[in-house]
Amino acid sequence: MDPRGKVALITGGARIGQVVAAVLASRGCSLALTYRDSRDAAEATAESARAAGVKAVVLRADATDEAAVIASINDTVKTLGRLDILINMASIYRQTPNLDGALWSASLDANAKSAFLYSIHAAPIMKQSGSGRIVSFSDWLPVTGRPRYKGYTPYYVSKASVAALTETLALEFAPEILVNAIAPGPIAPPPNLTVEENAQVLEATPLARWGGAEEIAKTVLFFVETNFITGESIRVDGGRHLL
Repeated sequence: MDPRGKVALITGGARIGQVVAAVLASRGCSLALTYRDSRDAAEATAESARAAGVKAVVLRADATDEAAVIASINDTVKTLGRLDILINMASIYRQTPNLDGALWSASLDANAKSAFLYSIHAAPIMKQSGSGRIVSFSDWLPVTGRPRYKGYTPYYVSKASVAALTETLALEFAPEILVNAIAPGPIAPPPNLTVEENAQVLEATPLARWGGAEEIAKTVLFFVETNFITGESIRVDGGRHLL
């Protein structure tokens, strides 16, 4: 699919999502940007997109609330005229050493339910136009089948669910809609990372560096432009899964 003249809806598009949005806008793709708390980031991204010559709209939506999801999709079509690409980036990454039902539900809802809701309600619109692309976000660990770190059970399971969801929706929505997932590894170091922790990450990564948000944006664009790949989860992890 050529993104020029198309419309992409990006959920939870702060930080790395801003780079993804910028790359799509540079290819002539108009944007609908949803947010729950990060309005300033969404507005800044929209302004940059408009400066690049495409339309952009900012919409507040709780990605775990089905009514809010439907409303944001309808607002996208009403404002921008169509919906061709869905980028499911809404997510939380939270350590949960002391497990309880609330923490489980929060992770599953934010990371898996959100992708499910947006996908099932965007798909009929894409099918009606004859084509579509859905790109969701998993994680390199569950895609590799390695629950390597303690204290992340709800997160790990939720991201494994995204990989499974990608496969089943690819089957459900074929042939009009291609559904794929990105499984990031060491992309951007957290601000509180120590020198020692950074050295450990580099040592455990064959390419010996952090990837950067641009690598995620390149992979999103790849999935948008491909015409014969669906149901895949691609690890963007610098070879981390090999060690």
